[in-house]
Amino acid sequence: MFDKIVIANRGEIALRILRACRELGVKTVAVYSQADRDLKHVRLADEAVCIGPPPSAQSYLNIPAIISAAEVTDAQAIHPGYGFLSENADFSEKVSQSGFVFIGPRPETIRMMGDKIAAKKAMIAANIPTVPGNGDSLLDDDEANLALAREIGYPVIIKASGGGGGRGMRVVHAEAHLVSSINLTKAEAQAAFGNPTVYMEKFLEDPRHIEFQVMADSHGNAIHLGERDCSMQRRHQKVVEEAPAPGITHEQRTAMGERCAQACRDMGYLGAGTFEFLYEKGEFYFIEMNTRVQVEHPVTEMITGFDIVKEQLRVAAGERLSITQDQVRFTGHAIECRLNAEDPKTFLPSPGLIEQFHMPGGPGIRCETHIYNGYRVPPFYDSMIGKLIAHGETRASAIARMSTALSEMVIDGIKTNIPLQQQIMADAAFAQGCQNIHYLEKKLGIH
Repeated sequence: MFDKIVIANRGEIALRILRACRELGVKTVAVYSQADRDLKHVRLADEAVCIGPPPSAQSYLNIPAIISAAEVTDAQAIHPGYGFLSENADFSEKVSQSGFVFIGPRPETIRMMGDKIAAKKAMIAANIPTVPGNGDSLLDDDEANLALAREIGYPVIIKASGGGGGRGMRVVHAEAHLVSSINLTKAEAQAAFGNPTVYMEKFLEDPRHIEFQVMADSHGNAIHLGERDCSMQRRHQKVVEEAPAPGITHEQRTAMGERCAQACRDMGYLGAGTFEFLYEKGEFYFIEMNTRVQVEHPVTEMITGFDIVKEQLRVAAGERLSITQDQVRFTGHAIECRLNAEDPKTFLPSPGLIEQFHMPGGPGIRCETHIYNGYRVPPFYDSMIGKLIAHGETRASAIARMSTALSEMVIDGIKTNIPLQQQIMADAAFAQGCQNIHYLEKKLGIH
């Protein structure tokens, strides 16, 4: 096991990594921007290094500064968390070239999965179902593209190969709009990702978002930890996540989970990862793989009792997986609500001073957050300030516990999305489960 690692992130995930390190006896180095000197994990880490001014490009995305922090503190490895540089193959490569261990997949794997076309080809080779489409980049040939769309059948979706986070995609319902939509998406992709390559797929109109958590070591072992339902979304951003997914049978879980684990073995995957699918009419369709720990990993931890972040550290240090597939057990149901510093109606960010904070408690309640009384939420980063997780014997009991916990939570001084989360927990359709990815936006009147 490592003696010391750099935590190359901020907020609740940085604190989560620090806690895992403490359990394993690993010393921590917090890197932080000038705006984040008062973050909880910065105060708790064994060492802390300021890596730049508030803008992410000059701090959390500054590769030389992060590697320099590892050098001056004699750290052995760097954990990227999620977001920022976590899926940046160049960062992973430079970390390794500098003599440190990147706690995550190998650069070539990140590069392949970051290219949606290459990822789709890899999944087809691994016998994992994908969304109907051409599986290759679109040519600058309007007639060929029109013919392809007719073959797939409208509506189709144009996606950026290097896209992610809900950006770089456009739905086309009629042939008259296809050519202009392709050109617009190409321009957007070039501006946002530096890569104008786009591809075309069938647009599924009524899908759910189901994802499978996997973990693999450097000895050829890989397991799955079941699935999560992340269908409660707004503008392609997840709002509520849960595990297991309502309506997914044991047989489906076993079959698709093993396919995902086998795909990891085939590609020599290392560390934690998530296979994301659209699920419609009993069929799974692969959309992308996230080569990092996910925001919603706690719901999987709650139903399996398995610590994903500690396992990331173990396998990065060269250890074998601590459990085998037949040792994975699923118990009860878990739900996670993302807590954002934002107006619950307009969704505009609401940075500022937290005047009062009270964390809820009770059986099955877990709160992952870096905020505290007197903490000032900066305006420079994502608005997520924490996650509330509830576990119960049944889905109904998990919802009931979540509702109680949300009513107990106090965050004064800024606006938060707690009222929205309370609205979702009280929603009759949500209580039934199996709602599609468009349900929440329709409920909120977002088009």
